[in-house]
This record gives sequence, C-alpha cells and structure tokens, in this order.
Amino acid sequence: MEQEQLILWIALVAYVGAGCIAIFAQVMKRRPERSVLALLILGLLLHTQALALRWERLGHGPFVTMYEILSSNIWSLALIYTLASLWIRQIRPAAALVMPVLFLMMGWMMMTNPGEGLLPSTYHTIWLYIHIGFGKIFFGSVLVALGLSGVILSRALAGDNRFARMPDNVSLEELAYRFLMLGLIFDTLMLLAGAIWARDAWGRYWSWAPLESWSLMTWIFLALAIHLRLTLKPRHTVAALLVVGVFALGFLTFFGIPFITQAPHKGMV
Repeated sequence: MEQEQLILWIALVAYVGAGCIAIFAQVMKRRPERSVLALLILGLLLHTQALALRWERLGHGPFVTMYEILSSNIWSLALIYTLASLWIRQIRPAAALVMPVLFLMMGWMMMTNPGEGLLPSTYHTIWLYIHIGFGKIFFGSVLVALGLSGVILSRALAGDNRFARMPDNVSLEELAYRFLMLGLIFDTLMLLAGAIWARDAWGRYWSWAPLESWSLMTWIFLALAIHLRLTLKPRHTVAALLVVGVFALGFLTFFGIPFITQAPHKGMV
C-alpha cells in the first residue's frame, strides 16, 4: 500500500505541475504546451500504475469508496482532456482553466479516507464496468467543453485576449457544443447500461433513487442546452454559461449525491 500511495502522490505532483505551468503561461503569455502535456502524460502513467496496484491488492476496481471514485475520475478526466489536446492542438491553452477543476477534486480526495471498501454482490456484473466507462467518457467530454467555454467567458470578463492563440469565440463555441453532443451520446449510453445493470442486480430497470433521479435531470438539462443552442442561437457568453451549468449539474450528480448519501447507490447495494 505504501508503494501505491507514493506513486499516486508523485502522479498528483505531476498533475499540479502541469496545471501551474499552464496557468503561469497564460498570465505571462508564454507557450509551454509541450511541457504541460508531458507532465500530464507522466501523471497519467503513474496514476494508472497506482490504480492497477490498488485493483490487484483489493480485487476490485476503483469504484466503491469516495476515495476510489474521486481518484478514478481524476484519472479519466485527465486522460480525456489529454487525448483531446493531442487531437486538437488549438485547445491546449485551455488547460489553465481545466486543471483547477482537477485540483479541487485532488484536494477533496486527499481529505477522504483511503481505506478499503467492501464490494457489494450487486457489483459483480460486466454491465457495471460498461456503465462506469460510458459515464467517464460523458463527464470527460463535458469537462473539455467547460474548458473551451471558460475561455469564451474569460475573454468577455477580462476585456483582453489572454487566449489569443486559441480560435475565435465562434469556433470555440462550435467545438464546445460538439464535445457536449459527444457527452449527450455517452450520457444516454450510461443511463441505458445502468438500467441493464439495475435489472440484473436488483430486478428492476429504474427505481427513482436519488442518484438515478439526478442523473436523469442531468441528461434532460444537457439535451436542453444543446437544443437551445441549435434553435435559439444565443450569444456566445450565454451558450458558454449553459455549458457551465451542465458541468455543475453533472459534478453534483457524480460527487454531491454519493457524498450526501454516503454511497454511490445508497439503499440499493
């Protein structure tokens, strides 16, 4: 366990280094994107090793305790943002806005108990892994959209263009909503896979549990945000605020409800 914790701490330091360099670069108008990506990749490799060691030691994936949920989601969010940055080079400066979100989650993770959790019998199904995987892609896609929308809002609030090397607001809004539509697809798949898992585990597809209800509200708001953008074509700042709202609701659903209820699916496991 000590080796696992040490590797995880080094990974977190790499993430923090990447975020700090990205923020410093925007303030000082520098271009260290390669250094940021290198540190993100280093952090991901180390974090993967730490998660694998914990998985091997406990015999189950990182989705039982809040500590494990936060750790695995920090990993998946960093992975999806890194892949998006490698695919679309122009969005790399948005790391200055994306990484503080991961800082918040890292701080929260360090305040939680890293102890072991018991794997409920209802978790022994392949549909759980599919459900969780789709959820991570959904939330990672929305995080990328959040970073792009944050650039739009930053330009509107600051009155200058500290993200001058990024595309204009029209292109950023279009790209943000493409990632949001990707999120809608995987959010839908997550709900469907979750319903199949629930049928196998508890004999019903849906029970209006708190997490299920909030997940549905997130899906509805996500679909509504996309619909409003396509039909009403609001101003760039309004469209960006809709993305922020989607992320905030998704974050509350992923982490607020499990935190309040003390378990990812309290009363059902």
